[in-house]
Amino acid sequence: MRFRPCIDLHQGKVKQIVGSTLVDDPAVVRTNFATDLPPSHYAALYHRDGLAGGHVIMLGPGNEAAACDALAAWPGGMQVGGGITAENAIQWLERGASHLIVTSHVFHDGVLDRERLAHLNLLVGRKRLVLDLSCRWRQDGYYVVTDRWQKFTSLRICPETLEDLGAYCDEFLIHAVDVEGKCMGIDARLLDLLAASTPVTTTYAGGVASFADLELIRRNGRLRIDVTVGSALDIFGGSGLRYQEVVAYHARLVSAS
Repeated sequence: MRFRPCIDLHQGKVKQIVGSTLVDDPAVVRTNFATDLPPSHYAALYHRDGLAGGHVIMLGPGNEAAACDALAAWPGGMQVGGGITAENAIQWLERGASHLIVTSHVFHDGVLDRERLAHLNLLVGRKRLVLDLSCRWRQDGYYVVTDRWQKFTSLRICPETLEDLGAYCDEFLIHAVDVEGKCMGIDARLLDLLAASTPVTTTYAGGVASFADLELIRRNGRLRIDVTVGSALDIFGGSGLRYQEVVAYHARLVSAS
């Protein structure tokens, strides 16, 4: 298990937001943390600590300049997502992204658009593509959600889906949206599903609040699941986890693997 750091961008600033509240009405959006520090501050911190493979996520419009600031601080060190399409994919790679994280572009009216997915795969190559399969529970299972996690698709997260889509990408990034940003503990049911089924490296995000959660992911992740932590970290105003202690924990796991 590796620690994958994040830089979440909203309205041009680094923020931590409760994912399920990310709607157009600003009065509804619940923000756990916001700072005037530039995104490059965090990218440089992750670079210093050798935490490759983290992600820069643009939560809505108006974040392009902030994302460029982060990528320029560590060219080739971080992935980028949020509004990635076939039209701008090459541009984001040229701006320094190691991988492109894609969700909404490969869905149409709530259905996976295989033609778009295949085109993007051909355009940038499987090894530069990450599929964001962030999901929410509905009735009989977890379904991928798009458009800032507000729209349900018809794509259910199951072993067959993961095996199928793993042929198109290098990694999955999967937020457990129902617990995202709430520091209430991880979605253990989703973790078990991913650990048992994913054919590619998968980063889990959502609800991590303590080292007990990190240990649960390490034990139950079957060496297939990496983790990102947001609102619980002290560098994002949290009290559950100290960033430097997580970095040291990550280093111990990597050296032992």
